[in-house]
Amino acid sequence: MALFNKYEWFSNIKGDTLSGIVVALALIPEAIAFSIIAGVDPKVGLYASFCIAVIIAFTGGRPGMISAATGAMALLMVTLVREHGLEYLLAATLLTGVLQIAAGYLKLAELMRFVSRSVVTGFVNALAILIFMAQLPELTDVTWHVYAMTAAGLGIIYLFPYLPVIGKSLPSPLVCIVVLTIVYLVSGIDIRTVGDMGELPDTLPVFLWPDVPLNLDTLAIIFPYAVMMAVVGLLESMMTATIVDDLTDTPSDKNRECKGQGTANIGAGLLGGMAGCAMIGQSVINIKSGGRTRLSTLIAGVVLLIMVVFLSDWVSQIPMAALVAVMIMVSIGTFSWASIRDLKKHPMSTNIVMLATVAVTVGTHNLALGVFVGVLLAALFFANKVGNIMAVSSAKTHEGAREYRVIGQVFFASSQRFIAAFDIKESLDHVVIDLSRAHFWDITAVQALDRVVIKFRREGARVELKGLSEASATVVDRYAVHDDPEAVEKLMGDH
Repeated sequence: MALFNKYEWFSNIKGDTLSGIVVALALIPEAIAFSIIAGVDPKVGLYASFCIAVIIAFTGGRPGMISAATGAMALLMVTLVREHGLEYLLAATLLTGVLQIAAGYLKLAELMRFVSRSVVTGFVNALAILIFMAQLPELTDVTWHVYAMTAAGLGIIYLFPYLPVIGKSLPSPLVCIVVLTIVYLVSGIDIRTVGDMGELPDTLPVFLWPDVPLNLDTLAIIFPYAVMMAVVGLLESMMTATIVDDLTDTPSDKNRECKGQGTANIGAGLLGGMAGCAMIGQSVINIKSGGRTRLSTLIAGVVLLIMVVFLSDWVSQIPMAALVAVMIMVSIGTFSWASIRDLKKHPMSTNIVMLATVAVTVGTHNLALGVFVGVLLAALFFANKVGNIMAVSSAKTHEGAREYRVIGQVFFASSQRFIAAFDIKESLDHVVIDLSRAHFWDITAVQALDRVVIKFRREGARVELKGLSEASATVVDRYAVHDDPEAVEKLMGDH
């Protein structure tokens, strides 16, 4: 178990401690903002973020990844909270956790291998744009002081690492937050602070069971929301895990991450928090601030709780401009700038998949829908490409027969081209179809072969199939009907 894996916990203590503090500071305004989006008290998001971060540190499959309350999940809760209240949200959070644990045991994370690199790139770029857009309310209709503070914050973040000795020992986002907070306190300028976002809780979370009737009516209300939250939560978590894998050049256990996310959401629901998932923005902050192990995630959760409950007077004084600067850094660091340069080099289909994923995700603010569109387009382009990798040639043999040689993949996308390649009307006594370099994948392909064979036979030709591979023979022998008179009549009668 990771709980006893020294390398996953204590191999980077200094970096994890400092990065955990930075993440905790950045989590506070986001958790409050997401609570407001969902229509619940700020402490619901803050308790959820604490609880999820702490539990996922022990149960997750991706060390160094940050999970907490997220905007993607908050958007799914709005209607449930408005129509049924907080207690039903807590019940839906518990059910979300159960569904995610089930997904882990069913190994549904394996489906991630069907998500192409262009979809992941589009997802990353869309999230970077959404993170930046989320900062715009803090930068509109404000005084010049806010712009000056934000610019100063970005200057500290990007220039501080170049200072000798100290530049490499402290994470620049933490320095940015501390310095700008001191400037705000000393100058007394009138700008928004964390305290203006909402009232911070002053008590520790307590165990509570959702006050809802345990019956089928309740299940009917919460189940659709729980399914949506489970799917979106796992999708964002799996995507974020893939991105952190790339950033750190280390593997992760995606199925364990599913179970861990589920366990964390159950814990959050029992402590009065809303459902959450992995956060790409906070995870990137953690990695770029030096966090690598589970300790960084644990410290982020614990420090978050300590700050909002015991140090709320200080935390509420942090200017929002400092946190906006950190999040702009995250959006710039998250965006795949190479994907812009690669637009000229990559195939048009790859570019369309990437841009469609970005457009749908940003346009709808629905991560699941964006990824679904991307995966669907990628599958269609792939099927079209493979469908075109098929050729049928023919030649007369010494015996006077016509021999057709089929090369490539025969499936639903190439079946019509396969049928069209044969000259049924040619007057022949004997037709040989060489399938040694062809592969039949599905029932549509088998039906195409059936039609060709049956049509040749109706024209009076004797048809011989040869060279069928063992894999293709398994499908053809099971589903082909050209040797079954009754099935032949039914098949040809329908067409």
